[in-house]
Amino acid sequence: MVLVDDHRMFRAGVQAEIGRTDETGVEVVGEAGDVDQALTVIKATRPDVVLLDVHLPGGGGVEVLRRSASLMAAADRPVRFLALSVSDAAEDVIGVIRGGARGYVTKTITGDDLVAAIFQVADGDAVFSPRLAGFVLDAFASSDATPVDEDLDRLTQREREVLRLIARGYAYKEVGKELFISVKTVESHVSAVLRKLQLSNRHELTRWATARRLI
Repeated sequence: MVLVDDHRMFRAGVQAEIGRTDETGVEVVGEAGDVDQALTVIKATRPDVVLLDVHLPGGGGVEVLRRSASLMAAADRPVRFLALSVSDAAEDVIGVIRGGARGYVTKTITGDDLVAAIFQVADGDAVFSPRLAGFVLDAFASSDATPVDEDLDRLTQREREVLRLIARGYAYKEVGKELFISVKTVESHVSAVLRKLQLSNRHELTRWATARRLI
């Protein structure tokens, strides 16, 4: 398995939790913290499964999937992707599934359940955290799912993460803890979001996010 996440401490935690091969049967053969690193490691190791964060420097998990299309389509030994993210937003789930990921679980998952999900994906099955499966079913049953939102497209992946958490009522300190960033960095992202969306405060931001069903 290859582990792709831009937070080094999170990667270390996952490695410690599930990387004990003798106990879990999972062998971590590589790690990466951004899109380019991920592609290099994946091509070099050809793992059975890539545990992929949705929001990554360099274009996000969708970009990794796009540039790994030939590996996913390999007849002899396809590389399969399982998304693991703090986000449970419908657009993130649908985006990576359309990109070719075989499943999507959130970072609230237990170590044992994550190990089980990895093996299911390795066997070619699809795996979703319970609440997220409905997003996928609804999206693929609807011809007009996930329309392009020009306002949302102005935001970086990290700004979208911060936006959703702020809109859900998280304090800046709680956002920082959830995303492993400083309060000052959270403040900078919030300021950028408000400027780009031409909003005045977090209350307007919450209404904006609610109207787009982002929370």
